[in-house]
Amino acid sequence: MKEAKILFQKLKIVSLLDLALLIPSSYKDSNLSQTIELGKVQTFEAKVENVSFVNGRLRIVFYLLEFDKELNSMFFRVTPYHHKLYTLGSHHYIQGRVEEYNGNLQMNQARSLQKIGEIIPKYSSVLKDSSMHSLIACYITEQNLYREGLNAHEVSTILGLHYPTNREQIEKYDKEVLKFIEAFNYIKKLKGKRADFPALASLNGSIDTFIENLPFELTAEQKMVIADIKIDLSSSKKATKRMVIGDVGSGKTMVILASAVMAYPQKSILMAPTSLLALQIYEEAKKYLPKEMTIALVMQGKKSEGDYLEVDFIIGTHAILFKEDIPKAPLVMVDEQHRFGTKQRAMLESMMASEEHKPHFLQFSATPIPRTQAMMQSELIDVSLITTTPFEKDITSKVIGKEDFSELLEDIKDEIAQNHQVLIVYPLVEESREIPYQSLEEGRGFWEKRFEKVYVTHGKDKNKEEVLSEFRENGNILLATTVVEVGISLPRLTLIVIVGAERLGLATLHQLRGRVGRLGLKSYCYLFTNNKKNSRLESFTQTESGFEIARLDLKFRNSGDIVDGTVQSGIQFKFLDLADDEHIVNVAKERLKSL
Repeated sequence: MKEAKILFQKLKIVSLLDLALLIPSSYKDSNLSQTIELGKVQTFEAKVENVSFVNGRLRIVFYLLEFDKELNSMFFRVTPYHHKLYTLGSHHYIQGRVEEYNGNLQMNQARSLQKIGEIIPKYSSVLKDSSMHSLIACYITEQNLYREGLNAHEVSTILGLHYPTNREQIEKYDKEVLKFIEAFNYIKKLKGKRADFPALASLNGSIDTFIENLPFELTAEQKMVIADIKIDLSSSKKATKRMVIGDVGSGKTMVILASAVMAYPQKSILMAPTSLLALQIYEEAKKYLPKEMTIALVMQGKKSEGDYLEVDFIIGTHAILFKEDIPKAPLVMVDEQHRFGTKQRAMLESMMASEEHKPHFLQFSATPIPRTQAMMQSELIDVSLITTTPFEKDITSKVIGKEDFSELLEDIKDEIAQNHQVLIVYPLVEESREIPYQSLEEGRGFWEKRFEKVYVTHGKDKNKEEVLSEFRENGNILLATTVVEVGISLPRLTLIVIVGAERLGLATLHQLRGRVGRLGLKSYCYLFTNNKKNSRLESFTQTESGFEIARLDLKFRNSGDIVDGTVQSGIQFKFLDLADDEHIVNVAKERLKSL
């Protein structure tokens, strides 16, 4: 048992189905061939008809009894063993690749087999084949596979691949079975990782007045998510763990505020990744939350507002994590959760915990994931999707090149004339020989010479948040790197140019495009590239749904892992296609429920 555990670790697997899915890479088939097929490795019953030497090489003429044909075999490295083995008139079962030479059948270096009638799997793994065979023989049994929850068809497919008795089992097996087992195994492992704890408190604050007083109608999906959270928070037996994934501009902030109202009169905390985002949510909270709810803003330096020790709702950056006297709150929320490490999120949760009681924990993300991934993730954490926006966005997306530049300049002038703003995203800050595009520093002179109120910022700029705030109020053009990808609201922004767009993932392009048209203004997203015939960029321009883009992103690159933020680009499914196999994931989830 101990030895098996070491072998499992070497193979980097943890479950029996992980082992079952290590399908042989090839097979050694010693069944007698029924036909002669050129170019294939075949096995025949043969008799030695002639033995001779040609230029120091041993030449054997075999007679194939089943086919009444002769076959030549040359041996290049001859040993006394060969002379002893291939005597005139001796019988053999020979195996090798069959070719034709000068009209004669040929099988060079033919091997004489001791046993025939077997198909032996060969595994490409870190273990020796003998160790793999022992592991498989020990664990991959009919009884064990049924015990794991597989049905008869799935069990026989897996057994047929590991212990084949005929070619059909390895050449014509049902590929969907491996996809299903991979999904089923993954979801099962996720479910095993989930641990539920009792909540610090049951939260039942009424949100009716808050929703009635909003100057706009919430979307059907916002209402649905709020209803889910209401059920979550009312439980004292189980602290909720929910991830709310909203497309860019889908109105997640209103869900955050509604959750804080449900927690009232108890306390709630929201942690955001940047002070700009925290300030933005703080402004919205002051505007929409009931007047009796008190709010504080916690940030580094002197930017904080209100007394966080006394208020009902604390909004802040990771500066919250360094306040040792932060009050216990039974509701904790994290915005743009993927911008924080797993450890930071866990730290906030544990600061609020009391013995085995934990706070209700809501995480928000504006990075849509494919539905299949969301369905799987919901075994580990409850998932809500907001796929619609409060108003219809009107964005024209277009792939452009150098030849379209003068037209682009005219469009930029038009937008500025209407008191709109323009964002130009460069792939890097300083010149690089590696990248065939201008950098931010190389490009800025051109724009500063031709336009007024041009602002510049990037990831390493210590004043980037001040620059963005000032641009929001006064600027015409902002030159930046992808630092503006997440969160910041620029209501007058209507045109974005992304330089070297093919270098970025579709999800990042979608986040950047999400900066324009926040208030429904007619907007434009130009993807500037040296290669206009790019099918990935072309498909991006055809859709504005973040969830569809996440699906396309998967089609164009391998999926990232969701079990733990620290291995974002980790797991790759070998058989399952997250972009297209939603129905398989559905069946796997249903099967798991019924077990």
